[in-house]
Amino acid sequence: MTTTTMTAARWTAPDTVDVTQVPTPEVPDGWALVRVAYNGICGTDLSILHGSHPRATAPLIMGHEMSGWVERAGATGPPAGTLVVVEPLISCGECRACRDGLTHVCRRLGLYGIDAPGAMAQLVALPPEVLHAVPVEVDPRTASLAEPLAVAVHAVDLSGMRAGDTVAVYGAGPIGVLTALVARHAGAAHVVISEPSAWRRDVASGLGLTVVAPDSTMAQTLAPLTDGEGADVTFDSAAHPSVAAEVTAVTRVRGRIVVVGVYKQPTPIDLQAVCFLEQTVVGVRVYTSADMTRAIDLIATGVLDLERFPTRVFALDDVAAAFDAAASGQDCLKVLVTPLTGEADS
Repeated sequence: MTTTTMTAARWTAPDTVDVTQVPTPEVPDGWALVRVAYNGICGTDLSILHGSHPRATAPLIMGHEMSGWVERAGATGPPAGTLVVVEPLISCGECRACRDGLTHVCRRLGLYGIDAPGAMAQLVALPPEVLHAVPVEVDPRTASLAEPLAVAVHAVDLSGMRAGDTVAVYGAGPIGVLTALVARHAGAAHVVISEPSAWRRDVASGLGLTVVAPDSTMAQTLAPLTDGEGADVTFDSAAHPSVAAEVTAVTRVRGRIVVVGVYKQPTPIDLQAVCFLEQTVVGVRVYTSADMTRAIDLIATGVLDLERFPTRVFALDDVAAAFDAAASGQDCLKVLVTPLTGEADS
């Protein structure tokens, strides 16, 4: 007998998420139906929850950092039973960026979980082209990190970082730590990370990264590593005005400054220093399909040792507590929500 309803967490109003029964997704011709395993909560989800996201409208099933299994295969793409992660981007296919093959910076870019139903549910309907097969030996819990890891892969690729470079990273949240790990794997000689949270500093240190001490600064920590020249590449994963104010000062002549975190409003940066030091400032928006493929490979090969990346799993029925944990920024770097029975952490 075909099930006609499923459990889902629906955002219905600012700071209100209801766990309820909703109709199972209608699956358009050619699309796939995916049974959700895990879904990560990120800053975008928190902005939706608080009612501050400019595009999200209630009621909405959030969630775009997802792993799961193909329940019903699409006309193309992975067969039923395949473990997949999702490249949740929705592009128009018509604008200049799309015509140039840069669909990730589409003028009308949307995301599943923001502009269409996402993965905080038991099932989600998706076009097969956004599904990426994951090797069967990969833990679905770890696989759910593929989407944020693809952001880090994209950032490091755009940075032009070379083996032997000294890298500075601001912010030891999920994206900052993943960016630091990808940079180190790409051959950075030194990766220095700055973070105000003592707990997150301990996490970064435990992962083998050089952490700016609470009584020091990024510039002071970089000085002995670079003969006072500054970092070759600086990643801003914090998106805080205090970081924008100092990134030029900690980056060398002709160094690269990569803005990974999304600022909520226009923010001052020392463009005089950019000119005098001939620095390059690069923006990052999500990732390409190739970045997602690369992220899956990094997970499958285990080279980043992501089993040590602190996650915490909440049951879908406990989604309110999951959002509270994600907002606190303590005890784990990534909060995951699962509809699977018995898979939540105690």
